[in-house]
Amino acid sequence: MKRSLSVLVLLAALVPAGAWAQAPPDKPAEKPADKPAEKPGKWSGYMFGDFYYYAANHDKTFEKQNGLWFRRIYLGYDREIASNWAIRVRMEASSKGFNETSDRLNPFLKDAYLKWTKGRHSAFIGLSPSPTWELIESIWGYRSVEKTPLDLQKFGGSRDLGLAFKGNFDAKKKFGYNLFIGTGTDTKSETDKDKKLYLALQARPALGWVLEGYLDRENRKDDKDVSTVQLFSAYEHKKGRVGVQYARQTRRQGAGKADLKLDVVSAFAAGRLKDKAWLYGRFDRMLDPNPDGAKIAYIPFDPTAKSNLFIVGLDLMPIGAVHLMPNVEIVTYGRGKSTKPDSDVIGRLTFYYTF
Repeated sequence: MKRSLSVLVLLAALVPAGAWAQAPPDKPAEKPADKPAEKPGKWSGYMFGDFYYYAANHDKTFEKQNGLWFRRIYLGYDREIASNWAIRVRMEASSKGFNETSDRLNPFLKDAYLKWTKGRHSAFIGLSPSPTWELIESIWGYRSVEKTPLDLQKFGGSRDLGLAFKGNFDAKKKFGYNLFIGTGTDTKSETDKDKKLYLALQARPALGWVLEGYLDRENRKDDKDVSTVQLFSAYEHKKGRVGVQYARQTRRQGAGKADLKLDVVSAFAAGRLKDKAWLYGRFDRMLDPNPDGAKIAYIPFDPTAKSNLFIVGLDLMPIGAVHLMPNVEIVTYGRGKSTKPDSDVIGRLTFYYTF
């Protein structure tokens, strides 16, 4: 309760006093003649979660479990503080997954940055989105249904603390960049000298086409550095979109030990059935067993075997701000260390709404 109260106090403090106070009835409010009018800030947010049923699972502990959970709740405040300057503060909360200990929807700080913009270029300082899957997630369009592959398989973090630079090389915005110099600590405070560098280069060579090349390198102590390379291509149209992705992460295991290399390929598609209905599907292939698979909160993977993830569902929009998305996730496995794990089958009604 104390933590939630402190969060509300923090957000309230960011709102200009004029948003809460009113001038006395006998005297209208006056603005100094030499001070330009400030633009009001904006509150926004969204929520999504599922009614879920685990029809089958490689871990019999989870089989037949069912219920409702919020997988994300966002509440944010944005404000322009000058012609080229803006701030954002955003909080996040979520229900616990199968392998998490917290049983409350405790909020935590997700974004907190100052943004400066000049022409086609912007700079960010603070806690802001990393480029690892920012573009891919926006084109996939169904984060409410499932994370993108690198996010799902714990290949990185969606946020980092540091300096970020984003923009376009040309006036037509066909060629862009996203450079981040971060701490590699996601939303945690930095307590060491190591850093993480990210670089993403995007191209839009023709109408509808998007290409991205990405790499990062994170310095870690004890000779356990991590690096990632990624290639992504997509085509977007008002009636649908498709995308393909390949990524490899190399994890050093320390002096004298062989590097761990993890490869993943993915493809997705989404198409409009009618004005308020879409059909979507996705396939992910982990070409190597993921040792972090069991740590995935809402859909734990067997960490000893290669995996295939299949997603198929509908997106129904009774009104513009509300999405109801019945979907099925199926995970199949290759042979593990000794046996082939059983498949995972999860039926869900995912709900998503914005405000």
